[in-house]
Amino acid sequence: MSDEEKNQIRQLTRLQRRVLGTLMEKGFTTPDQYPMTLKGATTGCNQKSNRDPVTEYSEAEVADALEQLRALGLVAEVFTDGGRAPRYRHYIRHKFDFTETQLAVLCELLLRGRQQPGELRTRAGRMVRIDSQDHLKTDLLSMQEKGFVQSDGSLERRGVEVDHTFYLPKENMTMTAVKQSVEDEPPTPAPTAATVPVRPASVASSPPAAVSAPTIDSALLHGLQTQLREISSQMSTLQNSLESMEQRLERIERDLGL
Repeated sequence: MSDEEKNQIRQLTRLQRRVLGTLMEKGFTTPDQYPMTLKGATTGCNQKSNRDPVTEYSEAEVADALEQLRALGLVAEVFTDGGRAPRYRHYIRHKFDFTETQLAVLCELLLRGRQQPGELRTRAGRMVRIDSQDHLKTDLLSMQEKGFVQSDGSLERRGVEVDHTFYLPKENMTMTAVKQSVEDEPPTPAPTAATVPVRPASVASSPPAAVSAPTIDSALLHGLQTQLREISSQMSTLQNSLESMEQRLERIERDLGL
């Protein structure tokens, strides 16, 4: 497959992302149970750990998503020796030119959503070795340049969060940069004689009015960021329920021939 045919998929539904992320995770962490059966994939999608939000997808819904991913070339149905039930494996390496570290990072973002780089390194580190935070930032920058990762500020900023970009437009999950607080800004170098402007002696200077720069208490900022994450998680859960209902309605209409 040529490079021109890679990196073309830019959007996936919520369920498609969860199913693909689950297949990727199990391929890394439990290769003896991979490729996965439909039942195993459904259980993996709905597990309580390492998932946000926690879901309750049915096997029929997961089967639909697997078929959709298969049509996109991201999943293949395989049959193993002695196995009666078909199994499924992801083909994301065929569709994207990500490194193994980038695949592990993408997997965590698909399963959990936005996270700080430190959290990503810890969680993705159970799949692949990530030697340092600088190594991770290099991979994140590469994905960001290709348009597959977004952030709410510079990756050098303390508390920055990153996320994938496979959302549908209606999900409205584009991240915007958060303005740095005063304590996060780099120190301003002291002025030198060459940079200090000199006023003519004939011009009388009046003392400048005191201007206080607005600052945000770090504890307050952290609390607001936490509340924002909680609200985003609740919205994600609601959108997940709505999408599930829409898929069930489509399946009922299809079965009835409407």
